[in-house]
Amino acid sequence: MSLMKLKRRPAARMLLFWLLPALAFAQSDWLDHGGDRGGSRYSALAQIDRSNVSALDLAWIYRTGDGEGTTLEAGFSGLQGTPILLPKEAGGSLVICSAFNEVIALDPATGRERWRFDPNVVRGKRGTQYKCRGVAQWHDDSAAADAACTWRVLLVTFDQRLYALDARTGKGCVGFGDLGLVRLMPIIKNTQPAADSDTVLTYMPPTIVRDTIVIGSSVGAKFKRADAPSGAVRAFDVRTGAFKWSFDPVPRNPDDPQARNWDEAALAQTGGGNVWSLMSADEERDLVFLPTSSPSPNYYGGTRPGQNRYANSTVALRGSTGEVVWHFQIVHHDVWDWDMPSQPLLVDIHRGDEVIPVVVQLTKHGLVFVFHRETGEPLFPVEERAVPTDGVDGEVLSPTQPFPSAPPPLSGTGISPDDAWGFTFYDQAICRKILEQHRTGVMFTPPSLEGTVMMPGMVSNWGSGAVDETRNLLITNPQSVPNLVRLIPRRDVDAEQAKSPMAGIPGGPPGIIDGTPYAIERGAQPLFSPFGAPCTKPPWQRLVAVDLDRGTIEWDVPLGTLDTLMPIPLGLKFGAPGIGGPIVTAGGLIFIGATADERFRALDIETGEELWQFKLPTAAMATPMTYEVDGRQYVVVAVGGHHAYYRDKVADYLFAFALPAN
Repeated sequence: MSLMKLKRRPAARMLLFWLLPALAFAQSDWLDHGGDRGGSRYSALAQIDRSNVSALDLAWIYRTGDGEGTTLEAGFSGLQGTPILLPKEAGGSLVICSAFNEVIALDPATGRERWRFDPNVVRGKRGTQYKCRGVAQWHDDSAAADAACTWRVLLVTFDQRLYALDARTGKGCVGFGDLGLVRLMPIIKNTQPAADSDTVLTYMPPTIVRDTIVIGSSVGAKFKRADAPSGAVRAFDVRTGAFKWSFDPVPRNPDDPQARNWDEAALAQTGGGNVWSLMSADEERDLVFLPTSSPSPNYYGGTRPGQNRYANSTVALRGSTGEVVWHFQIVHHDVWDWDMPSQPLLVDIHRGDEVIPVVVQLTKHGLVFVFHRETGEPLFPVEERAVPTDGVDGEVLSPTQPFPSAPPPLSGTGISPDDAWGFTFYDQAICRKILEQHRTGVMFTPPSLEGTVMMPGMVSNWGSGAVDETRNLLITNPQSVPNLVRLIPRRDVDAEQAKSPMAGIPGGPPGIIDGTPYAIERGAQPLFSPFGAPCTKPPWQRLVAVDLDRGTIEWDVPLGTLDTLMPIPLGLKFGAPGIGGPIVTAGGLIFIGATADERFRALDIETGEELWQFKLPTAAMATPMTYEVDGRQYVVVAVGGHHAYYRDKVADYLFAFALPAN
């Protein structure tokens, strides 16, 4: 179906769109992790705007009590969640989850604690990443307004327990599982390849589509095993907790149309394809959108020949049944760990009097895909282009990969020794030598025995983007820092080193990939100069504005400075790597942390000009949110650092900002 044939919306719908900013001003709630079920991360609040944001100041600070620094418990935690704000009829609380899955309800005007629910997750597991990125909410339209659990807060613990809590009190909902608890592991263990609570974790909030809860997972064993656990997505009844359906991105059901495109042996043993990021829901259309990840194992695909659909895809499912409505694979036969890191953004693009419902999928490798929400047809043509296929022995790579004609790539599309960069000729020469010692090339150059420098790397667009529909403008923060990946024949791996808990993780010794002839080594420092800066030209993180109608980049600015990252505190605006994403407001502002320089910033959405910044005690590696209470607009962000950047500075702060009270 061509875009010219898309159904035009009635005039009444168009009038409603232009009235939305005015109507939404009275609706001050931030009801979902991404602001709404579709993840637009847009707020119609405009009390804080470009003319007064310079006066923004700290309103209150809350601490979860989880501690900070390098203690056993705190060292691998850090507050990274995005709160939600419930409406007044649901208690009006600001609700966040701690790194240890405690659900905490706060007074949104003061930050004082109202109630707290502790699921008592097991603490002290060395090396475990303790984190919770958020909770979800649901309103039962059929229940009495004052009945318990008419409004519910939904939590998935990282060790696979699903809770439904009364939004006003934090008590478990009677009638939902066992007094508000559904244990997920019995269901997960019955899915092949099998799993346990140490290999299938969940950090993201569930997604709600009508009366269905949809839950994804993180499958860390993909880096260690060809037969990693299944990455199936599972759905439950929001009233009772009863299991409803599951969808496995590795299509083991022989009736699935994609099953015939898989090798039979691979179907039996391949896991992963999971959804570790956020999903989105279009409740009007009964659709849930999945950003799926790579199948197992990562970095070597000889055990899973073929394109491996539905992995590395945007998949639209019927929310009530789990039926596939459409899908689009963004990376064929992934061996780069370029899975989908970003929540699919469900927004409307406006062309004259036409409204086009779309899905925007951001990617780790810097490409932006825009699909029609109902059909999956690309808004901009997608071309299959030839890519390198000379991988290691046993590998069977896809000869082509999809590239959208627009927007242009947001990150570098390859690397060579000529791209070596330094502050001086000395460190530039060292960086060039590092690049010459490894394999370099165009995007999709495969992992190799000599070590492949991937550009872009694998940490980009993790925090998702934000969209201002009134401007057709997407805001996102891609990174341009390369990664080094090397495959090593198992016979050449030191057996004792391979037993290390650090084996196979960035900066650690090689880790064996069970079921394959190889081990994997992932570099942490080899691509940094002696001065502690990346070996490639800055900026290393940017804030970018993309016109979703025309497919053009409107502006592009560095995000972050180097003063906290290097031995010499240089305030150069070269972009500071980090994790997190932006929000946008009707006040013409972008709010974002997501930088290792420990700043929280407000920028002009028209130009990218920085209008305000606040120095934090550690980095805000989370996506902020905003709301209005009693006529005052607040902007809130979790300030918890990230163990991968500097474990000694993880923390448990929640910061709230507002204009000075009258």
